[in-house]
Amino acid sequence: MKIAYIGIDLFYTALESLVDCGCEIGEIFTCKTDNKTEFNLKIRNFAETRNIPCQMTRITLEDIERLKKSGCELAVCAGYYYKIPVNTDFPIVNIHPSLLPVGRGSWPMPQTILKGLKKSGVSVHKIAESFDTGDILLQKEFNLDEKETLVSFMEKVYVLIPQMMDELVNNFEELWKKARVQTGDEYWEAPSVSDMTVRENMTVWEADRILRAFLGYECYYEGQERFEIIGGRAFEGTARGNVLPLSDGYITYEKISLI
Repeated sequence: MKIAYIGIDLFYTALESLVDCGCEIGEIFTCKTDNKTEFNLKIRNFAETRNIPCQMTRITLEDIERLKKSGCELAVCAGYYYKIPVNTDFPIVNIHPSLLPVGRGSWPMPQTILKGLKKSGVSVHKIAESFDTGDILLQKEFNLDEKETLVSFMEKVYVLIPQMMDELVNNFEELWKKARVQTGDEYWEAPSVSDMTVRENMTVWEADRILRAFLGYECYYEGQERFEIIGGRAFEGTARGNVLPLSDGYITYEKISLI
């Protein structure tokens, strides 16, 4: 099957899995990232080393028409920043890290942890006019631990993806025809700066939940000064050394910068 791939490094496992399934990658679409917490380096290197066209600008209907004429049979999207235009003559699916229709939105993984949910999963759905509303082709779930982090959440996603991509490619026509219409609607707004902010008067329990939800990404700390931190973890005890104090403990971090 000849396909196009649309996305960033966050779901690079999906691209690898599609190749392992025997797919020919006809073209790749990615977007600019900060290459600090989100990356496109693997995707771009994949395209460069295989001489596959790689487009950084936003995908358009003209691009989709070109894909169709070039012999591509499907486009698979995962972790793309922009809304993809719909062409009813060309199938496009999206990989979404929640159990749709619950968790529609651009960044459901941290919200899942902040809400304290006990399970989540991965949905593969048709691209539709509205974000994350398309019919569902595949859906698999996993349980969430009490101390789940964004990193461990994504590790569980990556375990499911190879099997899901294999099912998608090898049973595509049947899955497309029998795709399940989504019922209900639970759209989650992207986390705000407030959601990502730990304050000095918080308990370890309160701070830990926020730091776990955004582990690997920027969080903020408000005390006598305001900092941006990456890789923060909260612990009970007396704050000593280069740590940030909490009401009953402290925060360690991998990176810190004064705001």
